[in-house]
Amino acid sequence: MRQTSGTMKPPRPAAPLRVLFVCVGNSARSQMAEALLSVRGGSGYAPASAGTTPTGVNPLTVQVLAELGIDWSRARSKGVADVLDRSWDAVVTVCDEAQEACPYIPGDHEQLHWRFDDPAAAAGTDEARMAVFRRVRDEIAARIDAFLVERSGSRP
Repeated sequence: MRQTSGTMKPPRPAAPLRVLFVCVGNSARSQMAEALLSVRGGSGYAPASAGTTPTGVNPLTVQVLAELGIDWSRARSKGVADVLDRSWDAVVTVCDEAQEACPYIPGDHEQLHWRFDDPAAAAGTDEARMAVFRRVRDEIAARIDAFLVERSGSRP
């Protein structure tokens, strides 16, 4: 705490880091990244997600997040145009198609690209598709954890 003129003032809390995750459909990868950063980053982060062509949240996304205790049942797909009015500290594309198709997002922000397979494209039995969703979820979780570690030195 800082002391000024005999009165104690608490330090001003740092604003949360605003992170936008972008993929094509905003149905799986970007939704998982938003959910995982929301939970693992706590109040230090304000994540959101959007798609270049939103298609609705895949039910298997909701299911694999629920396996981690994350209730994502009320999530909705959003288009990139829906979030252009906000400022971002970081914009993360999570698939090659989004990196290529992502419109210009105004503002001064860090641009990152994390490539993940599209679990929504998985074919086969329900069990085989769930295995792909779980694998991609876990890959995203590991990347989120690394992102948090990378930022821990620069965040109060």
